[in-house]
Amino acid sequence: MALLGQASGGFTESSSALRILHVGVRNTVGILTDDAFTQTNPPIVTDTSTISESAGMDTATLGVLSGSVAFARGDVGSNYIGGAVAVGVSDYLLNPLGLFINTAVGNAYENTPGVASGKGPYVSSQGTYGNSLYETQSQAGAGAYTKGDDLTYTTGMALMASLNGYLQPAQDAAGTTLVGTVDDIVGQSSSIGGSILGILKMPADSTQPEIVFDQRI
Repeated sequence: MALLGQASGGFTESSSALRILHVGVRNTVGILTDDAFTQTNPPIVTDTSTISESAGMDTATLGVLSGSVAFARGDVGSNYIGGAVAVGVSDYLLNPLGLFINTAVGNAYENTPGVASGKGPYVSSQGTYGNSLYETQSQAGAGAYTKGDDLTYTTGMALMASLNGYLQPAQDAAGTTLVGTVDDIVGQSSSIGGSILGILKMPADSTQPEIVFDQRI
């Protein structure tokens, strides 16, 4: 079905995985970490049996991807933002801020603005978005899922960051919370209860390969 909003053009015309329907804040307060340009995708869980197959997954691109979660990276220094990293620092040093609008190097024909400026624009302060970058398989196994199982997306579900820093449901199909079961990523552990990033409004389907949600951060 067609979606109304502030986006111009259809989903297939966009060069970004994240499609802005009603924008919150386009935030550029923050400096991209070095690994924001060099991380592989996916960055943490790389088992071939659990690599997700969403339309926005680009395994050939290095650095943070459009539609991935922008984290505060206190493990690097003051005012740094970047993608997901493995455990090794205190939870509060890495927490989600929003979703990257573009990949680390920006869009084609834009003179690679991320590299030139060190800035990675992300959306924060709510808004409504379509995103073709999301997990399709369980990365760790939690709730009713075992590792590699297909994830179920249902309208009304909360969304959180996966181990790899992409969106995934915060509950399984039975409503069991998955927060607190993904301690392999800092900022999503049970000690702070995880972070709800949005509420799903429309799951993806064969016609429109993106999830649509209201952002909550």
